[in-house]
Amino acid sequence: MPVSLRKPSTFQQYKTLLRKDLEQEFRTKEMLTSMGIYALLVLIVFGAALGQTTDGFNLLQAAGGLLWTLLVFTSLLGLNRSFSHEKEQGCLEGVLLVPLDRSVVFLAKATSNVLFLLVVEVIALPLFYFFFLTGVPLGSSWYLLVAPLLLGTIGMAGIGTLLSTITVNTRGKDVMLAVLFVPLTFPLLYACASATTAVIVGADGFMDVFFLSSVLAGGYDVVMILLSWVLYDFVITA
Repeated sequence: MPVSLRKPSTFQQYKTLLRKDLEQEFRTKEMLTSMGIYALLVLIVFGAALGQTTDGFNLLQAAGGLLWTLLVFTSLLGLNRSFSHEKEQGCLEGVLLVPLDRSVVFLAKATSNVLFLLVVEVIALPLFYFFFLTGVPLGSSWYLLVAPLLLGTIGMAGIGTLLSTITVNTRGKDVMLAVLFVPLTFPLLYACASATTAVIVGADGFMDVFFLSSVLAGGYDVVMILLSWVLYDFVITA
């Protein structure tokens, strides 16, 4: 009697690919460890450099930019490794042989990148506060930092997943990813840094800056993630 093979649903494919990425990372902890150590080293370098500044330097005004510089550098390291590992072990070719929607691969990989970046941010944020904002009282509006952090992380993971797929087979992929990633994400990073600084400084009218910056970041996420999702089928099979 012939056996009927039923194709898994799109959601089942998504869960399987996401579980593969999570199990692989939590088994080796290669990406999280390297990103965490790198974030700590960047914080130490920032701390050493800013320790030589004069009293006229307003650290609160620069805190948002410093934080997002840290997150960009750290995310570049993780995004580069996200597909390099797949390429080295031949996993990418195996996934392409499976009859599944290529956009599911994008969604699963982008989700895993978001989760990995969030884990590193949970570790890096207390360290950032310890290095640069010790003594600054945590006001009632600090919870608003969740919005730019989430919007920025989702946007960086979305466009970064597409770009890491494009550059994984190129010579000098580390440099190529940074060259493409930073200009394309600049509007998002500028908006998130502005929203973060507005919350940290907490001056009069900061909610206007925070709201406008968050809307811009959200709009960027919607446009770029949809564009990445549409283009991914062409990019991964090219």
